[in-house]
Amino acid sequence: MNIAKKYFEEQFTNEDFKRAYPDEKIKLDIEYQLEELKKDILSNKTTQELIKKVDSIKEYLLSI
Repeated sequence: MNIAKKYFEEQFTNEDFKRAYPDEKIKLDIEYQLEELKKDILSNKTTQELIKKVDSIKEYLLSI
C-alpha cells in the first residue's frame, strides 16, 4: 500500500474528516467542471458543446 493511500485511510478514522470529505470533494468536482466550461467558452466551442457541459454540471448537481 502506498504512503498516500495509507494516510488517507488513517484520516478516515477521524470523524471530522469523514464528515468534511464528501462536501470538499463535491466542491472540487464542481470547481473543476466550471473551469473546464470556462476553457471551452474561451476556446469558442460550439453552442451545442457548451450546452452539453452545462447540462452535465446540472445533472451532477441534481445527483448530489
